[in-house]
Amino acid sequence: MTENLPAPAADDSGEFILFQTADGQTRIEVRMAHETVWLSQKAMADLFQTTKQNISQHLQTIYEDGELHPEATVKKYLTVQTEGNREVSRTVDHYNLDAILAVGYRVRSHRGTQFRIWATERLREYLIKGFAMDDVRLKRAGAGNYFEELLGRIRDIRSSERVFWEKVLDIYATSIDYDPSAKSSSLFFRTVQNKMHWAAHGHTAAEVVHQRADASQPNMGLTSWDGDRPRKSDVSIAKNYLQQDEIEALNRIVTAYLEFAELQALNRKPMTMVDWISKLDDFLKLSDREILTHAGTISHDAAREKAEAEFAVYKKQQAALPQPVDEHFARSLDELKTLESQAKEAKKKAAAHSEPKKKAAKTPKGKKRSDD
Repeated sequence: MTENLPAPAADDSGEFILFQTADGQTRIEVRMAHETVWLSQKAMADLFQTTKQNISQHLQTIYEDGELHPEATVKKYLTVQTEGNREVSRTVDHYNLDAILAVGYRVRSHRGTQFRIWATERLREYLIKGFAMDDVRLKRAGAGNYFEELLGRIRDIRSSERVFWEKVLDIYATSIDYDPSAKSSSLFFRTVQNKMHWAAHGHTAAEVVHQRADASQPNMGLTSWDGDRPRKSDVSIAKNYLQQDEIEALNRIVTAYLEFAELQALNRKPMTMVDWISKLDDFLKLSDREILTHAGTISHDAAREKAEAEFAVYKKQQAALPQPVDEHFARSLDELKTLESQAKEAKKKAAAHSEPKKKAAKTPKGKKRSDD
């Protein structure tokens, strides 16, 4: 039986990076999540060149001695394993860096020291940057879709409104007529944003929000949002309503344009905001995209008002729905009533069963029992 790359769990499955030993003979997929790294017992056995049974015995001793506690160092993750000719999904215990190093100390493996140094460097990079770059996998031939997935994530980040506008601001602030306090600057940024959206899916940002904000739809028509549920701050952002193909198109347009604009800025040629709009149109023409030549049919304010009004209705609807705690309480009451009913029924049966015995035990006065 071989263990493949762990499949993402339903939640907080983390990221995967590749650990390769100094001799290059062993490569192990390592899960990074919750500010530490995680390995299964089989992966630890591969790392320390020992058996899975040996790893299991060491872990048992570590926990029995109280050196570490399972609740703090063990987490279950879904993995895909190849068993014979079929792939099987199983939930497998994974152990964090503390447990890995404790086992490494017991097997007295030099690889334990190598792994500790490697893991510490990756974790430091992850905590500072928010990600860890898997250089080995990126450079390795046959890396599959990893590089494309990484580029896709970068595109998505760059096209997020905050990152995008910060980058555009850096570029357009070089305009000789740029004034951050002027109304024309705000209008300029909105024009750029609308041209991007129009090129991606044929609507301005305001039109998307106005058309798709709908309290009667699941999650109010949103396809993405921050946190565990939609909030008021999410409903006025056009990108939050886009379908996957629309997001993909917008991400690619934004990323390519930022590269184009940065390259233009390197020329150090004096540019006005009108010049930058012209450059954007040139870029979109080159990309064979539709160019927005009007202000759209819906204003920004109208779209925001519609979205916030729909959100108010949506919020009331959600408040009227049974909450999990209400459902749990109702279920508990039903279970309690069932238990009470069962107890009463059992009591009646016990009483009925004992009644004949009581009557048989009584002997009338003046008569002898037949067995005297």
